[in-house]
Amino acid sequence: MNTKLKAFLDGLYYTYQRRELINPDPLHFLYSYHNVKDREIAALVASSLAYGRVAQIMKSVDSVLECIGDEPHRFLRMNDRFEVVPEGFKHRFTTGHDMNILLSNISEVLREYDSLECFLGECLKHSDGDIFCGLDEFSLRMSRGRKAGSFSLVTAPSDGSACKRLFLFLKWLVRCDDVDPGGWTVIEPRDLVVPTDTHMHNIGRKLGFTMRKSADLRTAIEITEGFREICPDDPAKYDFVLTRFGIRAGLNVGELSDLLLS
Repeated sequence: MNTKLKAFLDGLYYTYQRRELINPDPLHFLYSYHNVKDREIAALVASSLAYGRVAQIMKSVDSVLECIGDEPHRFLRMNDRFEVVPEGFKHRFTTGHDMNILLSNISEVLREYDSLECFLGECLKHSDGDIFCGLDEFSLRMSRGRKAGSFSLVTAPSDGSACKRLFLFLKWLVRCDDVDPGGWTVIEPRDLVVPTDTHMHNIGRKLGFTMRKSADLRTAIEITEGFREICPDDPAKYDFVLTRFGIRAGLNVGELSDLLLS
């Protein structure tokens, strides 16, 4: 283990892993839901739209969550027709029709399994505990009815992409500290994959965790393995604090690079 790097990352964690530093981040919306069955729905909606400009993400997530109310679990279980998101809704590649398909798929799962966590648990059983195979089944069910070739709101590991939004969804619900609200036990924190986008990819390269040039699933796994050597039981522990650089005023990527190289 690189003890110097661990000390540096732990210092960042204890400084920046605070709820008051969350905004702007779609994770903010999850704190309104104290019932885990409501929170997991909000998490899937918020993570599925977590691409593009942060300001637009916040606006789009707020718009969709408003459509399903304060008790989304109850709302989606009681309704079998989903035209609740206006057709005029647009978030980059995602339309109101796309969101209504996702909500309809969630509704079907809830009526069969009562919660997304229970459904994922069944998916993992079918895959003999292979997390990636289980997530494939989960993602494909959430994407049912999507047009071939259209933008996927819930990506599947079998696609080979980094699945950043899917792993972000899991991190929010599996980890539990001042930032990640948790609530799920179907997966352990040690089994999480670090959500990897361009920013995390650059950090992983600077830390020497990966030399790969594309931010795909293999890269995300290599970065996760790098963090797992530092924190075996919680490799995604430092994701939030590292992604504050470049998002919050006063924290920039250049400063982070200087710290990493010091």
